[in-house]
Amino acid sequence: MFRRLIPREGKFFDLFKQSAALIVEGSKEFCELLNDLPNAESRTRKIKAIEHQADEVTHATVELLHTTFITPLDREDIHQLISRMDDILDFIEAASERILLYGITEAPPLAAELAKLCLLSAENIQQAINELENLKNRSEIIRHCVEINRLENEADQVLRMAMAKLFKEETDTRQLIKYKEIYEILETVTDRCEDVANIVEGIVLEYS
Repeated sequence: MFRRLIPREGKFFDLFKQSAALIVEGSKEFCELLNDLPNAESRTRKIKAIEHQADEVTHATVELLHTTFITPLDREDIHQLISRMDDILDFIEAASERILLYGITEAPPLAAELAKLCLLSAENIQQAINELENLKNRSEIIRHCVEINRLENEADQVLRMAMAKLFKEETDTRQLIKYKEIYEILETVTDRCEDVANIVEGIVLEYS
């Protein structure tokens, strides 16, 4: 009874939504980067700025967690969710930095396809997170989580195809190493998106 009389902090969901929006923004910017390699430096700076904003949202969430008596979700769920969301942009930034540092002038053949899967995963995360506060659309949230899992499986397949093509056709060993690393980082983005989907699905099943 006492717990029900204490107001719960609802700002956590606003912070989740901010983080999700930044993930989508960063994913879109990376897709643009692959189509605009002559301006890789400015594109990479923008992605870094987006990632920095996401770090600030993560820090704000953790600080709020430490100062809130009654949280709307389990504390561990809140911490894991915002941390895993932050990881997504860390890897997007890592991919953009590799392109800049390695002086990539021509995008790896299947990088755009992987980047598109990253963006689709990010958009599904945003849609799931936007529904998370009221949990009225439980089936819709779960649908987005299932789609993220499907996209991760598709990214695995694209990565295998990309690697096979790379080792078969690329004769420049240094270029092969560069492209291989970029492919692997992009596939890791979809892995981290799947981590977020699994956390969200667990929250839905626990609280609905």
